Amino acid sequence: MNNTPANPVPNAVRAIAALFALCAIYLGIVGGLMLLRPGTVSMSAGAPLLFGLELAGPYMFLLMAVVGGGVAWGLLKLNNIVRHAALLIAVAGIVMLVPSVSAATVMVQPKALAFGGLGIIVRVMVARYLSRGEVADVFRRAP
Repeated sequence: MNNTPANPVPNAVRAIAALFALCAIYLGIVGGLMLLRPGTVSMSAGAPLLFGLELAGPYMFLLMAVVGGGVAWGLLKLNNIVRHAALLIAVAGIVMLVPSVSAATVMVQPKALAFGGLGIIVRVMVARYLSRGEVADVFRRAP
């Protein structure tokens, strides 16, 4: 008997799903801590991932954790709609990071520039990979 699936998940898709899962776990832990022990974690802990939505409180952290976990799960199941959602999330993250990187460049803040630039690079890599034709074909052929 052959236990290998007819359409295996590419390793890069697994890595992207792991990235979404790690972000979801982080947001879930921080959101849970904010609910259980108010004041232990600052709301700015979610700023790199939530881009202003952290001001909505711990429930936004938990909601985005659920969304991130759902995207990770959907990518592993090769769901094409989730691929588009992940692509949209990556592009929105790029757009949201441009002003902070520009400000860090003008104000000569190397640390902020490095972290913002790294965030843009990772998001561009995710968006570029998920938008490739061969990857889209893998998602379309999924059972």
